[in-house]
Amino acid sequence: MDRFFELSARGTTVAREVRGGLTTFMAMAYIILLNPIILGGATDVTGAKLDLAQLTTSTALAAALCTLLMALVGNAPFGVAAGLGLNAVVAYQAAPFMTWAQAMGLVVLEGLVIIVLAVSGLRQLIMNAIPLALKHAIGVGIGLFIALIGLVDSGFVAKGTGTPLQLGATGHLTGWPVAIFCFGLLLMITLYVRRVPGAILISIVVTAVVAIVVNAVATIDPATWGLVVPRVPDALIAWPDFGLVGQFDLFGGFARAGAITATVVLFTLVLSGFFDAMGTIIGVSDEAGLIDERGRVPRLGRILTVDGVAGMVGGAASASANTVFVESAAGVGEGARTGLASVVTGAMFCLTLLFTPLATVVPAAAAAPALVLVGALMMTQSRAIPWDDLEMAVPAFLTIALMPFTYSITNGVAAGVISYTVIKLASGKPREIPVLLWVTSLIFVVYFFVGQFG
Repeated sequence: MDRFFELSARGTTVAREVRGGLTTFMAMAYIILLNPIILGGATDVTGAKLDLAQLTTSTALAAALCTLLMALVGNAPFGVAAGLGLNAVVAYQAAPFMTWAQAMGLVVLEGLVIIVLAVSGLRQLIMNAIPLALKHAIGVGIGLFIALIGLVDSGFVAKGTGTPLQLGATGHLTGWPVAIFCFGLLLMITLYVRRVPGAILISIVVTAVVAIVVNAVATIDPATWGLVVPRVPDALIAWPDFGLVGQFDLFGGFARAGAITATVVLFTLVLSGFFDAMGTIIGVSDEAGLIDERGRVPRLGRILTVDGVAGMVGGAASASANTVFVESAAGVGEGARTGLASVVTGAMFCLTLLFTPLATVVPAAAAAPALVLVGALMMTQSRAIPWDDLEMAVPAFLTIALMPFTYSITNGVAAGVISYTVIKLASGKPREIPVLLWVTSLIFVVYFFVGQFG
């Protein structure tokens, strides 16, 4: 074990790795509850919804497999699971134009593209083509989009009578579900800022219990809870339902939604997944002291390849694209330095496969606070955007603003890329626009106006 995981070489012990692996699991286990809420709350082009129990099984299964793969191939202390933001693209950008199977097929293709980029060296070309500020802006925009989804799903924000949005359904905060959401959000913020391990998961569980008690003693219209009504489940342990595993259609989305729409969705998935993973891997590795004097991450090629495979596994399991979780930093803070910690994290995800009934009792009011908090955390990337440089600030702003304002991640990415290209051209700096960005801008222009003149 010491030789395989390089425990001595990295200055760690089995005890530290086990502790770090458990901490990483506690920090990211909320995804087992949250991913089904996000995917299960959306409908595909046919109006079909995904089953929550099956989604919970798929989410835990994909996380277990991918995290164990990261441990054994990448020897890195990274937990891997369905990526927030990536699942929003699938639920709210892909599914409205195609079936769930076709949307998951695009996720499988996304993973395949990332694998090709990781092993071919093309990733360097893409990294040079997309300005760094826009990469940060994409993360910020997705954060705002996720936060808005949480606020809307909880009933804290609703469609207004004289305005597009308003506070609550009546212009005021009313109803037990909204009150429970507020309680959950404040609890989660309190625990998180106090650096309590597993703060997000603890808050979701506590808030769900409160919701179950309130629903049992108060007279509440079940419809106000949304997709899930909080009730005590018939059983705590059940055999996992693998009904969604393998339900994907690789190329059907191109026929159903059209080549341009499907390509843009695929591009968005690749862009978000690839660069988010790169940033997380470098940041967590640096915190773990694994980066060498030349700024290189050990086994980076393998790690990036596993990340691509994780995207394919997530799509094949109908759990959305899996990727490296920034919450892995929590385990690193507890001493994790090698893939042994990821073995522990993956094993814990395996155990959760037997407890899927618990996920079907968590209402949006209990899970939505996590979306708001994660959105706030993703906003921190805005500090890396040069706001005093209008050539970068304007495209970054459009990228960030249009994601929540149009309820579309793709629209934000498209607006940012197009505006950046136009501004550089208007400023007399066409040579600063990479060829790949010219091509991408043209694709986005066609995307915006497709169907307008037909």
